[in-house]
Amino acid sequence: MRALLLTALAAAAPAAAQEARFADFRYEGRSIERAVPKTGEYRNPILSGYYPDPSITRVGEDYYLVLSSFTHYPGLPIFKSRDLVNWTQIGNAIDRPGQLDFSGLAVSRGVFAPDISFHAGTFYIVNTCVDCKGNFVITAKDPAGPWSDPIWLPFEGIDPSITWEGDRAYIVNNRAPSEPSRYDGHRAIWIQEYDWRAGRMVGPSTELVNGGVDLSKKPVWIEGPHIFKKDGWYYLTAAEGGTSVNHSQVVFRSKALTGPYVPWDRNPILTQRDLDPARPDPITSAGHATLVQTQSGDWWATFLATRPYEGDFYNIGRETFLLPVTWRDGWPVILDPGKPIPHVVAKPRLPAGPAPTLPTSGDFGYVDAFDGPKLGMQWIGVRTPKANFWRLDRGDLVLKGGAALGDQKGVPAFLGRRQQHHVATVSTTVTFAPMKDGDRAGLAAIQSDQSNLFFGVTRIAGKPQVALYTRDKGEEKLVASAPVDPRRPVTLTIRANGGTMAFDYGAGGTTRTLKAGLDARFLSTNRAGGFVGTVIGPFAYTH
Repeated sequence: MRALLLTALAAAAPAAAQEARFADFRYEGRSIERAVPKTGEYRNPILSGYYPDPSITRVGEDYYLVLSSFTHYPGLPIFKSRDLVNWTQIGNAIDRPGQLDFSGLAVSRGVFAPDISFHAGTFYIVNTCVDCKGNFVITAKDPAGPWSDPIWLPFEGIDPSITWEGDRAYIVNNRAPSEPSRYDGHRAIWIQEYDWRAGRMVGPSTELVNGGVDLSKKPVWIEGPHIFKKDGWYYLTAAEGGTSVNHSQVVFRSKALTGPYVPWDRNPILTQRDLDPARPDPITSAGHATLVQTQSGDWWATFLATRPYEGDFYNIGRETFLLPVTWRDGWPVILDPGKPIPHVVAKPRLPAGPAPTLPTSGDFGYVDAFDGPKLGMQWIGVRTPKANFWRLDRGDLVLKGGAALGDQKGVPAFLGRRQQHHVATVSTTVTFAPMKDGDRAGLAAIQSDQSNLFFGVTRIAGKPQVALYTRDKGEEKLVASAPVDPRRPVTLTIRANGGTMAFDYGAGGTTRTLKAGLDARFLSTNRAGGFVGTVIGPFAYTH
């Protein structure tokens, strides 16, 4: 009997040992630019790091933002503010596996450019799941959630938003033009009524804008449309030029909701494409704006832009910025042509809101000791999990292996946080005993399934090692390795500095550098492609 018991325990031991335990997660970051706001000023961006496509709405004295999250899960993060400057995340609109299924989707597919609005006691998000089922609406009484399951809509295209006209709703979005496409990137903006009580589209679809401001110049990727009304005019604002360095925001207006819409003769109302790319501390690729009027009567715009560390290289993704809107001759202007987006701006004329416990702007750091009852809402994974691969246990985050890095068909046992600064130090302490060659646990930095890195404990040729692997749109490569004792906790530290990274490991009171000066530009959007930023966090994989 005793022999049978010992045999059973021995058989169970490897499975238990294959769990990876992470004692903490530490982040410290600072911006490359040294902008310092004075009293009465705020610092751009208001949401640092991978928080693109901001849509804003005001309900009374409260402001809400929703952002794109593509196939990261939970998705569609929602933030709240009282002053447009201090923002606190209050939830994720996609937080149940049954809402959307991202199975098999690339990291930069999934949910693009959501729009948030409020009507008759209910919040609405209208959105697109690219390579999923298309366009949909979800609702909630409380913007913190829970949000409903999707109501799927029958039209093609992306970037829908809701325009409220009294008690009626209209959805405006990017669709194919009514004529045969004249060139790559030729799109159009359409509008159709949405019966919000029945949850269905009704009536005819009307094309509002064909191509963009000037069709003869072959404008590309007119998208992200929003319509609002002011002084008897309907204003349609949209992004034009694509989301890279030629990005811009343009505006049209009409006396009728369904047009005809006339473009402003001094478009665009926001862009950075005409500025010297060699200027110091550049902010680039600005566009995809949403305008909001404050209770004080002022107008402001949230929009996305990027902060490269060199050329068009940035690893942290597209970020959310805020600027005041000036009205001139009945047209809104976010920024005059030729002017750079300022890093420091005078605050809105609003009562100061509470400072967030977790900052979203400027230089900051945090520690997650995993000692709470649940995981913070800032943690995200890759694709919708089919089964739970993590738990919190006695102050540790415990992971059990999922799919391998690079396996787009699966869900990796990965939980990460956005890298929010180009100069950042990220560390964790992991305990893991690899049983087979290739088993691993440590930190992963992921831009996509094809562009990522792993730094942590593994087994190579039968020997426990601390190792660094990189994947730059190809096969994974071993960069460096060193022996390590898997019986002891190992502290892993990644030090990012613009386009380079260094990797330190500590065990038994000794810290060593495994690799310094790694060219990390393969984690930039320029190299990796797509629409996301680098996400770094604990990862585990076992055969």
